[in-house]
Amino acid sequence: MRVFVTGATGFIGTAVVEDLIKAGHQVLGLSRSEAGAKWLSAAGAEVHRGSLEDVESLRSGASKSDAVIHLAFIHDFSKYQENCETDRRVIEAMGTVLAGSNRPLLVTSGTAVLTPGRSGTEDDPCATMVPRAASELASEALVARGVRASVVRLAPSVHDRDKMGLVTPLIEIAREKGVSAYVGDGLNRWSAAHRLDAAHLYTLALEKGSAGARYHGVAEEGVALKDIATAIGRGLKIPVVSMTPEQAAGHFGWLGMFMGADVPTSSAKTRERLGWRPSQVGLLADLERANAFQN
Repeated sequence: MRVFVTGATGFIGTAVVEDLIKAGHQVLGLSRSEAGAKWLSAAGAEVHRGSLEDVESLRSGASKSDAVIHLAFIHDFSKYQENCETDRRVIEAMGTVLAGSNRPLLVTSGTAVLTPGRSGTEDDPCATMVPRAASELASEALVARGVRASVVRLAPSVHDRDKMGLVTPLIEIAREKGVSAYVGDGLNRWSAAHRLDAAHLYTLALEKGSAGARYHGVAEEGVALKDIATAIGRGLKIPVVSMTPEQAAGHFGWLGMFMGADVPTSSAKTRERLGWRPSQVGLLADLERANAFQN
């Protein structure tokens, strides 16, 4: 298949591009920069210049491809709701091009759209009051119009030794403040998956997925925030402390909205339906050897 990939030069996107090419697919990768274009060419992909703000470039990329994997997202949390709405418009624009063709569209979401406090499954709909739900609702609307759209929900901590999703800004805050903190008893959990395992899930979902399905990019159902904070404290050689929710609001800044979240997530049905078998190291193992702690 010739696959149009948005976010192709990003942290997860680069791994997806490499995994697709390894599986024998051709990749048309979106790039807004010359550096990104050079990387795509070197990886063996074709370059498509454009951006999320240039909707016509996205329609063009989708129209020239057999499938679309949408990974790009504007990660500016000061404009989070606005950026979620941008994502909705992008999905609608590309989906319109694919309507009636049976060409698959994989939309990226996150496990944070699930109801907190219990282990979410692929059968659980998104909590519609969460801004990020806009992406999933756009996908569902396309399915109702006959588009072969499905959703990949990624864990909040997609990781390798260089980057770790929401854990990366947590390390930066701990370094700046001189303490590694968690909220309350720290037993709330974030799910996690290694970058390479998450990338392979996209290839499997492209090849085996079905319209309207939801897949979970989750290798570890839930890692306690206290354990994450303890590993960060050990890596930075700083104290590990508990904070109240009121203290956390000022300490963590924009990350505070996520720090008390308990969102364990199952991927049992994803593994059963797609044959996905995560094989890389876990989040805490990557934290122990993280490059952020190297002098």
